[in-house]
Amino acid sequence: MNTESLIVEKHTYQARRQRLIESLPNNAVAIIRTGELATRNNDCEYEFRPHSSFFYLTGFPEPSAYALIKGNGDTLLVTLPKDPEREQWDGFRYGVEGAMKEFGVNDATTTDELDKTALAFLDGAEQVAFLFGDDHLRQQLMGWRDQLAARARAGAVAPTSLIDLTPYIAEMRLHKDEEEIVLLEKAAQISVEAHKQAMRTVRPGMKEYELEAELNYVFMKSGARQPAYNNIVASGSNACVLHYIQNDQTIKQDDLILIDAGAEYGCYAGDITRTFPASGKFTEPQAILYQVVLDAYHAGMKELNVGTPYESYHNAAVRVLTQGLVEHGLLKGEVDSLIESKAYRDFYMHNTGHWLGLDVHDCGAYKINGESRLLEEGMTLTIEPGLYVSPDNESVDQKWRGIGIRIEDDILIRKEGPYVLTHGLPKEIAEIEAFMAENR
Repeated sequence: MNTESLIVEKHTYQARRQRLIESLPNNAVAIIRTGELATRNNDCEYEFRPHSSFFYLTGFPEPSAYALIKGNGDTLLVTLPKDPEREQWDGFRYGVEGAMKEFGVNDATTTDELDKTALAFLDGAEQVAFLFGDDHLRQQLMGWRDQLAARARAGAVAPTSLIDLTPYIAEMRLHKDEEEIVLLEKAAQISVEAHKQAMRTVRPGMKEYELEAELNYVFMKSGARQPAYNNIVASGSNACVLHYIQNDQTIKQDDLILIDAGAEYGCYAGDITRTFPASGKFTEPQAILYQVVLDAYHAGMKELNVGTPYESYHNAAVRVLTQGLVEHGLLKGEVDSLIESKAYRDFYMHNTGHWLGLDVHDCGAYKINGESRLLEEGMTLTIEPGLYVSPDNESVDQKWRGIGIRIEDDILIRKEGPYVLTHGLPKEIAEIEAFMAENR
């Protein structure tokens, strides 16, 4: 985990915790934990990455930590203790003093004091909010509650109900503040440079993983120590597999290359897909379908405005894609009927985007009371229409089979219109071919 968390001022985390606790019912407290180191194999661990919601509220990057947030917003952080011997092996720890100094919490203690601290914290609280998906913390809470209940004759008061923290914090994370937008654009622009590097260096005869190495090189030298998700480097018909990550096939002369890859910077995700020809020049069938996807992208972009229903940009993209499939003979029938029957899903089987933030598929409701929610300023999302013609699809002309295309950018919703965080990366056919020709 890099130290980019410290780009965000500690008062920002304090303000987030205050807003969170104010959104909860009266006399509620909140507990959230970041998680533990994960074992890769035997005694080797993966590099630790904090739970996104914990990080959003604290900025604290170390494992095994808990944040206990009181009804007035005061926060106590439970963290691993300073330990020179363990730090000799595993690296620096902030400890109690560092946690209080750098991360703006009111108090801190060590993990060996967790049970004692939690009992004192919960005594007298009516409701406790935590992330319902955290079964480990649920078991701990039940144990602490039972201990308090057993001390009732001594005056202890155990909590009477649990609240799911998930929708409260998800709604907060859905609306990005200025510091988050800076980090998101940094992650996006590192991702842009990585995709440019792939376009520059691709050659027929390379292995897909050689191209993946170019992505990772740019990520790491730019301060993004890891990708935001598993890189997809799919050549030829591999591009028809939506989450293809083997990345081990040889790139052929007439292959299209679909790369879906994004950097993680300061725990914020970039997410870009580009599709380009290994030879530097689209074949005619490739260019025809690519233009259909690009037209769907532009139709979707027109819907990304404050006050527009979230689903509008997907619907706009689907209409253009379906029209293109009919025009070029991959589907037969009336466009409206094909959309209603979802016949297009043989070629386009995913949505046109998702929320983006600390998680590449970020949290936040897409519907409110069963209706598509309206877009608001400060939301960030992806736009990613595509077409995928299976190599085994005998219902279409052979020239279309095995072509997979997706075009994806990261978008910030603003009052004045959508802002492309991933600006500067070619996506028009002529732009891609010119860029690749310049670098060959």
